[in-house]
Amino acid sequence: MKTIVKKYSHLIKPFDIIIVLVLLALSFLPNAIFAYQQATRKEEAKIYAILTIDGEEIERFELSENTPHDEFIYFPHDDQYNIIEIDGTRIRDKEDNSPDQIAVQTGWISQPGQTSMCLPHGLMIEIVSTEPATSDNDTIIPL
Repeated sequence: MKTIVKKYSHLIKPFDIIIVLVLLALSFLPNAIFAYQQATRKEEAKIYAILTIDGEEIERFELSENTPHDEFIYFPHDDQYNIIEIDGTRIRDKEDNSPDQIAVQTGWISQPGQTSMCLPHGLMIEIVSTEPATSDNDTIIPL
């Protein structure tokens, strides 16, 4: 083992290790930002699921503990269908006849910022919050 380390140690410069450690730490930054946003979300803010087909808002559902379990069927275009299921604070595309079933495989979504999309049908479910966005959330960090 020592001979292998000795053999390749001349290839590693001191700043290489620093760069790798900084990049490793930065790779966790998006997770930290998302966790911070979720932790600072106000409990009194209402959460909605917005269902759009081809970019046009079709329906808006409030997601709360009081929301009853329900299913809706949408026909975006000829020979296409989507069965949307709502259960309290979560929503999903339960069934559709798209070839890849991406929206169905996405499963339940319930947190602001999450989306479920069925691209062949042009259907999108997006979770939004009534809490106004602050300037901290709109910051773009140049790389």
